[in-house]
Amino acid sequence: MESRLNDLDTFRAELAQWLEANCPPRLRTPIVADEMVWGGSRLTFAFEEQRLWFERCRERGYFAPGWPKEFGGAGLSPKQERVFEQEMARLGCRQPQYNLGVWMLGPVLLEVGTSAQKLEHLPPMMRGERRWCQGFSEPNAGSDLASLKTSARLDEGGTHYLVNGAKIWTSDGDKADWMYALVRTDNTGRKQEGISFVMIDMADPGVTVKPIELIGGKSSFCQVFFDNVRVPLRNLVGQPGQGWAVAKKLLQHERAAMGKFAEGGAPSHDALALGRQYLYDADGGLRDAVLRERLATTLMDAQAFALTSQRLKEQALARQDVSGLAAIMKLVQTEQEVAKYELLEQLMGLRGLGWEGDEFSADEQAVCRAWLNTKAYTIGGGTSEVQLNIIAKRVLGLPG
Repeated sequence: MESRLNDLDTFRAELAQWLEANCPPRLRTPIVADEMVWGGSRLTFAFEEQRLWFERCRERGYFAPGWPKEFGGAGLSPKQERVFEQEMARLGCRQPQYNLGVWMLGPVLLEVGTSAQKLEHLPPMMRGERRWCQGFSEPNAGSDLASLKTSARLDEGGTHYLVNGAKIWTSDGDKADWMYALVRTDNTGRKQEGISFVMIDMADPGVTVKPIELIGGKSSFCQVFFDNVRVPLRNLVGQPGQGWAVAKKLLQHERAAMGKFAEGGAPSHDALALGRQYLYDADGGLRDAVLRERLATTLMDAQAFALTSQRLKEQALARQDVSGLAAIMKLVQTEQEVAKYELLEQLMGLRGLGWEGDEFSADEQAVCRAWLNTKAYTIGGGTSEVQLNIIAKRVLGLPG
């Protein structure tokens, strides 16, 4: 045991030294949306340091350090991977690449994909050459995802599926190279039993993408239409009709993917730093003691969530059952974000409604747009109501 711990300490020291030498100082600051490096065929960099950091991490397999080296990973053990995350966080290093394929589809292919599928799709993800989007929700199948209608039937030769239908709320569908999607291959039996999981090339004939505008201004959402799109049978992941089980495996990784945006990742606002500006008057007097108490509660909730996330990771490394704990994370995080921005709006008053204009600061405009976008937080990825039902049935074992 002591030898293994010493080996881990050595690994930590060597990794820290490498990060210090290779992560540019400019890449150790909180990221903004326009500076996220999304892997894909249209890969671009906002400045030279981004390219250097991207290429250095790619060479070391640090886009997914726990993946096998044969697929472009670093081959780290689970404990080494945890040390990697800790050292990245300690130095404030940005994610070198944002890629749903790496974070969500990749782990599923490693578990249930065929050898051919792994060789075809994993290395391009790890080279940052292929960007993925998710095709689950449909206009009439959001929270009730099992009601999806997009169909996939075998052609006469039995070598391709013909896919017809539409997906909605597809994040960055207009920028993605490939989509992993749920399609209906059988209409008999239970709804979940007729769903299959396929990978679709977004450049194939019959795929049409239309962006969706949102109340918050900028939007990454799209609607995707399929008109007799030919999908090779080799792009079926798992068995026909077993897509529901594959999708559940993928969604287990969604929480980790969301964490990549939070840990030095997506744009956010320090509730204390912003809120305190509006709690006190010009003379330093407290304007509202009730709001101060709510701000303190919000900050304590955020800290409790961060500690719970840490506990979940440590228990998972120890191979303990974390299914119950993991089930609450999406619900709690999104509800906390909604509560945070509602409080900020109350603290800021009219200043929190600064959509645009020179009279409003960049922070005030950002808070306004973020507040509007929180209306989607408790819907995307499964509504809070659906999450509560899942917790009630699968975690607490309550009757339907």
